[in-house]
Amino acid sequence: MCQIASLFLLPRLKVSMSGDVHDFNNIETQAVIKYFFLQGKAPKEIHAILTETSGEHAPSYATVKNWVAQFKRGDFSTCEAPRPGWPTTVTTLETDDQIHEIILEDRCILAKSIAEQLGISRELVGSIIHEDLNMRKLSAKWVPKCLNADKKCQRCQSSEQLLEFFQCDPNDFLSRLVTMDETWLYHYDLETKQQSVEWRQSGSPCPKKF
Repeated sequence: MCQIASLFLLPRLKVSMSGDVHDFNNIETQAVIKYFFLQGKAPKEIHAILTETSGEHAPSYATVKNWVAQFKRGDFSTCEAPRPGWPTTVTTLETDDQIHEIILEDRCILAKSIAEQLGISRELVGSIIHEDLNMRKLSAKWVPKCLNADKKCQRCQSSEQLLEFFQCDPNDFLSRLVTMDETWLYHYDLETKQQSVEWRQSGSPCPKKF
């Protein structure tokens, strides 16, 4: 329909300089170029007519020449071909929620993997994570032990018992302690610092590594 409308407007191009003729979209402009090509006009003639009609809004000579070359190859389609690369995607709340759910399932996941799952660009994923979700990656912090509530309670009870022994007989306190020899053990960390990096909200504490 757009192509047909453009063709009907052609006879009035020169008398409508003050109108909205220059507001043609790409498909309409391509249809006009196609019309003049079928009339046997050269690219320079077509570009001159469009420039006279639309002024600074006219397509460049290189654009006109490329379209004429396409028509000469027998391709008369005036639809824009899909461009390579990631499709342009508008950030929506739904996309934000999807990325947030994926991160909560695996806080060590890479932004590249998220982009592949959702079919969006790596740059868009990074923008959503940092700007919309306000998250960043933090490395795990080394701590000596992981004590649950029961173990913490046992340590308090043992400390209180040792304090009672000391108060009862300070002079004999050290003789009641049993010491043992120490042995060096080789330790191998199966998880590197990079592997321990997790997505966390800005301001949240670092994850712990025992």
